[in-house]
Amino acid sequence: MRNNEVILLVDTYRKLHRRGAKVNLINIIDKTHPADLALLFRSFTQHERLDFFSLIKSNEKKAEVLSEVDDNIIVEILKSLKKDNIIQIFREMDYDDESSILRLLPQEEQQELLKLMKEEESREVEALMGYDEDTAGGIMNPKVFHLLESLTVAKATEEIQNSADTEMVFYIYVTDERTHLIGVVSLRQLILNDPQKKLSDIMVEDVVSIRPDTDQEEVARLASRYNFVAVPVVDDENKLIGVVTVDDIIDVLREEATEDLLQMAGLGRDTDIILKSTWETTKKRFPWLLATYVGGLIAAFVIGAYHDLLSSFVILTSFIPVIAGMGGNIGTQSSTIITRGLLTGRVNPNTAMKIIAKELRVGIILGLIYGVILGGISFAMAYIIQSNGFNYPLNQCIELSVAIAIGITIAMTLATFTGTLAPILLNKMKIDPAIATGPFVTTTIDILGILIYLAIATGLTHIF
Repeated sequence: MRNNEVILLVDTYRKLHRRGAKVNLINIIDKTHPADLALLFRSFTQHERLDFFSLIKSNEKKAEVLSEVDDNIIVEILKSLKKDNIIQIFREMDYDDESSILRLLPQEEQQELLKLMKEEESREVEALMGYDEDTAGGIMNPKVFHLLESLTVAKATEEIQNSADTEMVFYIYVTDERTHLIGVVSLRQLILNDPQKKLSDIMVEDVVSIRPDTDQEEVARLASRYNFVAVPVVDDENKLIGVVTVDDIIDVLREEATEDLLQMAGLGRDTDIILKSTWETTKKRFPWLLATYVGGLIAAFVIGAYHDLLSSFVILTSFIPVIAGMGGNIGTQSSTIITRGLLTGRVNPNTAMKIIAKELRVGIILGLIYGVILGGISFAMAYIIQSNGFNYPLNQCIELSVAIAIGITIAMTLATFTGTLAPILLNKMKIDPAIATGPFVTTTIDILGILIYLAIATGLTHIF
C-alpha cells in the first residue's frame, strides 16, 4: 500500500467513524487486507483502533491483524478484550504467533490464558515460551509438515492434499520412523518424479538445519545465504521439532536491522520507540545520551586544561569543532563498515587483522589529505590575522598550521583505528557490535582527538 493510499484510507475510516456509519465501516474493513489494517492502525488513536478492531467480524481476520500490528498496539487491544474472546482469537493463530503475543503480557495474565487453552495448545505454546524469544525455538512453528522416507511419490502427494493444518512450504521434510530428519524433497521434485518411486530415492540428504537455541540473527543469515524460504529446527538427536518460515525470517531481518540502526544512533534497542508516549520515549533515550553528556564534560575539562595555550593562540580554538567532527565522522564510518561486515560474515577472526590494517591506511591517507588542506587554511587565517596588526609572527603562523595539520591527521587516524577495532573486540566479547557506532565510540574519539590536537600544539609552540 502506497503512502497516498494509506492517507486516503485513514481519512475514509475517520469520516465513516465520525458519522457512525457502522455498516459501511464493517464492509470496508472486510475488504481491507489484515496487513494493511495493521498499517492503518498506526495512524489511528487508541479509541479508533479499539472501535475498528471490534468491527472485524471473523476471529481469523482478528488473529491475522494481531499478528501484524506493533507490540504496544497488541497489548492495547488485548486489554480491551475478555479472556474468552482472546482464546477464541488465539485458536486461529499458529503456535509461534500465540507465544510471541503471550510474551508481551504480564506473567499472571499469561498463566490465566494458558489455563483457558486446550491442553495440546497450551502445552505447545508453553514449550515455545520455554525458549528465548530471540532464538530459533522462540520463533519456530512446531506444526511442521513431514513425511516418512518409505512413502511413494503418489502417497506423499495424497498426504499433502489431506494436510491443511500444518506449516507447509515449497519443500517437504523427510523423516524416518523416529522423526529424525534425513532429507528434503521440493514440491517440484515430487511432481516431476515417477509416482511409484519412494521419497528415500529422490530426496536430498544434505539438509541444512538449526538447533532451537540458535540465535534468530544466525537463522536469518543462513536463510539469506542459501536462499531458503524455511529452515528446519531439530533437537540434539536430530529429531524434527519445528520450522522457521520466510515470514518470520523477514520479521527477524527487519527487527535486527531496526535495532542496529537505533543502537548506532544511541537510541537503545526498542524498535517501537516511535510509538511510545512522550514520557516513555524520554526515559528510553535519557540513559543513552548520558555517555555523550559525560564525554562532553570530559572534553570541556581537557579544553580548560589548555586555557593558557588557547588564550595565547585563539586561532587554535577555531579548529576544535573541525577536529572533533572529522574524527567522529570517520570513526563512525569505519565502525559502521565493520559492524555490517560482522553481521554478513565478511569480517571474521581470519580477516580481522587485514581489515584493521586496511582501515588504518585509509585513515592515514585521509588524515594527511585533510591535514594538508586544513594546515593551508589555518596558515592563511593566521597570516591574515597577523597582517591586521595582531602579534602573530610568520614563524608562529607556520607552527600553528603544522600543529593543526598534524593534529587532524593523528586524530583521524586514531578515530579510524578505534572505530574499526571496537566492533571486532565487542563481537569477540559476545556483545552486540552495533553499540560501537553509538555515542560511546564517537565521544571517546572526540575526547582523544581534542587531547592529541592540543598536546601537539603545546609541544610545537615550545619547540619553535
